Amino acid sequence: MSRIAYVNGRYLPVAAAQVRVEDRGFLFGDGVYEVVQVYRGRFVDEEKHLNRLTRSLGELRLAWPVGRRALEAIIREVVTRNRLHDNALVYIQITRGAAKREHVFPKPGTRTTLVVTARAIPAFPRDVDAWATSIITGPDQRWDRCDIKTVNLLPNVLAKQAAKDAGAFEMAMVDGQGMVTECASSNIWIVDEHGQLRTRALGHEILPGCTRAALSELLGAEGLTLSETAFSLDELRRAQEVFITSATSFVRPITRIDGASVQDGAVGPVTRRLFAAFARHVQGGLPNAA
Repeated sequence: MSRIAYVNGRYLPVAAAQVRVEDRGFLFGDGVYEVVQVYRGRFVDEEKHLNRLTRSLGELRLAWPVGRRALEAIIREVVTRNRLHDNALVYIQITRGAAKREHVFPKPGTRTTLVVTARAIPAFPRDVDAWATSIITGPDQRWDRCDIKTVNLLPNVLAKQAAKDAGAFEMAMVDGQGMVTECASSNIWIVDEHGQLRTRALGHEILPGCTRAALSELLGAEGLTLSETAFSLDELRRAQEVFITSATSFVRPITRIDGASVQDGAVGPVTRRLFAAFARHVQGGLPNAA
C-alpha cells in the first residue's frame, strides 16, 4: 500500500502530496518540525514533543495550523492509514506557508503549512553491545538558536555526512571555546573521569531533547545524579563512558571517538543501566507527562 501523508487538510498518497513552490519552508527554511516515536500504538513522550513544538512555534512567531488536539488526532490518523501499529516514527513539519518571496513575514492571515508523515522503523534494540557505535568530532558551525527545532539543518547534514565519510555514526560538535555542545542529531552525555554523569545544561547552544528530558526523569530511580555542566573535548576523550540520546537513537553507547576507543572499548555499566531503564520507559514504564 502506498504511504499516506497529511498535507494541509488532505490525506494523500505520498507520491501525490505536494506543497506550493513558494512555500517558505522550501525558500527560507522558515519552519519547525518534530519527530515522535510510536511503540505498539503508544506515542512515546508525545506530551514533551508537542510542548517543544509549541515552544518552537512561539520562538519563530509561527501560528498553529490547527489546534493541538486536532494535531493529535491527525498524527493518529496518519499512523492508522499507514497501518503502522508496532514501531514507527511520525514526522510533523509546520512552515510559515506560501507567499511572495520576500524575507519579511508574509501578510497576516497567510495560512501556515502542515505536513505529517509516518514510516516504520526497526524494533527497539535488544542488545546494547550491538547497539554501540562510534563518533567523530568537529566544529559546531550552526546558528546561535539551536534550542529551536527548525528545519534549517544544513550544518547538521554536513556534520552527519562527515561522520559517515569517516565510517562513524555521529559528529560531536565543539564550540569556539573547545567545549562540546551536542551531536548533529542527538544530545551527548559522559561519565567523566571522576565517575560523574554529565550533559550540557539547556541553553541556546543545544536542542532540549525530549529523550534527554525523559532519561533525566529516570535517574533518581537508578540511584544516579546528573551534573548539567558543559565538558571540553579533552574531557570527552578522557571519559569513562559516553552515550547519545534522541528519539531515534534512544540511549546509544559510544565506544570509539575519532578512531580511538573509549576506555577499553566496552559498553560501561552506567550506560547499560540507562539503556535498560529507557527501554522500560518506551514500553510503558512511565507516563508520557512532561
